[in-house]
Amino acid sequence: MNGYERMMAMLQGRPVDSLPLTPITMMFAARQMGIPYGEYATDYRKLVESQLVTAEKFGFDSVMSISDPAREASDLGAPVRFFPDQPPALDESRSLLEDKRKLLELKVPDPWSGKRMRDRLEAIRLFREKVGGEFLIEGWVEGPIAEAADLRGINRLMIDLYDDPAFVRDLFEFVVEVETRFAQAQIEAGADLVGIGDSAASLIGPRFYRELVGPYEKRLVDNIHRLGGYVRLHICGRTATILEEMAQVGADIIDLDFPVSMAEARRKMGPEVILCGNIDPVRVLRDGNPEVIYAELEACYQAAQPRYIVAAGCEVPRDTPDANMHVLREFARSHRPAC
Repeated sequence: MNGYERMMAMLQGRPVDSLPLTPITMMFAARQMGIPYGEYATDYRKLVESQLVTAEKFGFDSVMSISDPAREASDLGAPVRFFPDQPPALDESRSLLEDKRKLLELKVPDPWSGKRMRDRLEAIRLFREKVGGEFLIEGWVEGPIAEAADLRGINRLMIDLYDDPAFVRDLFEFVVEVETRFAQAQIEAGADLVGIGDSAASLIGPRFYRELVGPYEKRLVDNIHRLGGYVRLHICGRTATILEEMAQVGADIIDLDFPVSMAEARRKMGPEVILCGNIDPVRVLRDGNPEVIYAELEACYQAAQPRYIVAAGCEVPRDTPDANMHVLREFARSHRPAC
């Protein structure tokens, strides 16, 4: 099986020849090409080349278009700071929705008309041209609370959850429209799967997740499924208190960060969802040795099997040794899950 076939078989519940391998690589991929990260995040040609070199070198089963969380917000008019060798960042001191009334003026953009969203679409289109049917192609959108925080500012939004939940719902409604349209454009450009990054959801308690965030994540997931795409939900951080609610969102793959017990996640999420992760990206993957990494992966797999994808808990750190990354491939290719 090639990477595309292996990932599709796992997603569709068919037998696979070995465990899929799909770690999130951004700064690590740029380092493989020896380019500054600012170029990776703003030039789709360099992102694609970096991803292909990295995927082929380390035996990944997918390539991904993720680079930073500021693409949609930037094209909506939010102030974004760019750096030569770091990810672009939202300027919360000048958030687009510092004045909540401005939400009424915002329009859902055409993803092809925005500079930064178009750059991601061009990356996906180029992936499709170069490796369609060979690697699974992953698109990416921001989730409801993540994008709301990008537009409103994380600190303001946390207060809004208590003081103005009606505004939060209006903002989430708008975000779901934006992200659905962006996801549709990515699927039409060639994405097989769309990741939803909603890491700010790990900062709230189960009540807010259950009542506010989860229902809007589910709507976005359902929309992507109707458009013909698979979904990977990524909420990094401590999500132990919302595991059951996360499963109800309906994503095909759920990424779990290292603070979460894989055994507890499988117990609470049930047998059908594909779990991905969740070794510590820094302490284990970057700073560990091959024996430690292999043992940690084995523990994850034993807790999550058989529907499991090999990856770190979050993004692979930029300075992770190549030898440590090769352990991920060795582990994945040496394990064939029983269906």
